[in-house]
Amino acid sequence: MTGRGLLLLSVLGACTMVTACAPNISPDSYAAGSVGQVNRTVRGLVISARPVAIGGTQSGLGAGAGAIAGGAAGSSMGSGPRGNIVGAVGGALVGGVIGAMAEDAATRQDGMEYVVQTDNGALLTVVQGNTPAFAVSQKVLVLYGSRSRIIADPT
Repeated sequence: MTGRGLLLLSVLGACTMVTACAPNISPDSYAAGSVGQVNRTVRGLVISARPVAIGGTQSGLGAGAGAIAGGAAGSSMGSGPRGNIVGAVGGALVGGVIGAMAEDAATRQDGMEYVVQTDNGALLTVVQGNTPAFAVSQKVLVLYGSRSRIIADPT
């Protein structure tokens, strides 16, 4: 396989790994550490709902994987030891940038921003995944916690 082919294959592999790292922003899922914790819940009414873009993560995993893949692929592009070193360094730089961009793009998500007026008159803003969707004037429950969320009020 050519150096360019190896670089492309490596970056695609890094992108695939990073895609699995997108945070779960659904109000229907909980982290294992949340089980058994007590959270405060208040009733409210949705007074505003709008779609928002939730930025991607920059954990460094994408940049690191891209740099490793780029360095490995770039090291085979030069002729002789010096050329291999220059190729490895250049490949690592390019791979790191591409990997960071891939991580950001792969973990970017769509969500909803809700402004809720609680029964005592307080205004709260919660951003979460776009499903389930809540309409303006819909009654909801606001669940406070390490990750606050709103759910439908069954009453």
